[in-house]
Amino acid sequence: MSTTVGAPIAQVGLVAAPSLLSERIEARPEVMRAFQSAREAFIAGNRISMGELAADLGVDRTSLFRWVGNRDALLGEVLWSLAVPTFVQAEQASSHLSGAPRLVAILTDFVDGLINATYFRTFLRREPARALRLLTTKESPIQRRYLATVEWLVRRELGESPLGGAIDPAGLAYLLSRVSESFSYADLISGDEPSVERASVAFRLLLRVDA
Repeated sequence: MSTTVGAPIAQVGLVAAPSLLSERIEARPEVMRAFQSAREAFIAGNRISMGELAADLGVDRTSLFRWVGNRDALLGEVLWSLAVPTFVQAEQASSHLSGAPRLVAILTDFVDGLINATYFRTFLRREPARALRLLTTKESPIQRRYLATVEWLVRRELGESPLGGAIDPAGLAYLLSRVSESFSYADLISGDEPSVERASVAFRLLLRVDA
């Protein structure tokens, strides 16, 4: 897929929760072309329209749906393809740290990327119900991939018994993911402003990292 590749963190989510479409993107050039066109439209701040995408590709809607499945499936892969480079960049920026401080830094940078990506906020405002369904539930593979990536980071940075064995890696990853969602999508969930600062404080408290 057209995301940052090479770094192990880039592969964890897709390995943990592959989809029929993610496998097709790698295997079929016409599906990759449709995916890349949809991704470019999304980054430009445009709504992904299956009709317009089919017209741009010079195919009929039936062919497009046969290639990529429904619109939610395509949106899910586009969203994850944009999450992966954000994780990679956050990991690279924190390479001078280790353990819980590095985990806090990576997760905080990831939240910062979500909050400050103009095209992503445009999507959230335009399609809030769909966005929350795709991003925070099992409706699409995104949450499973995110949880798998965070759990991988927890195991790498904190080992198999994080926080002195008070919780297992999967449980801690779940809590961290909910903190991330709560502050990244606060405007949609509770009407509050999304906040990188409050997310960072929450990560530090949960991971017992001094400010």
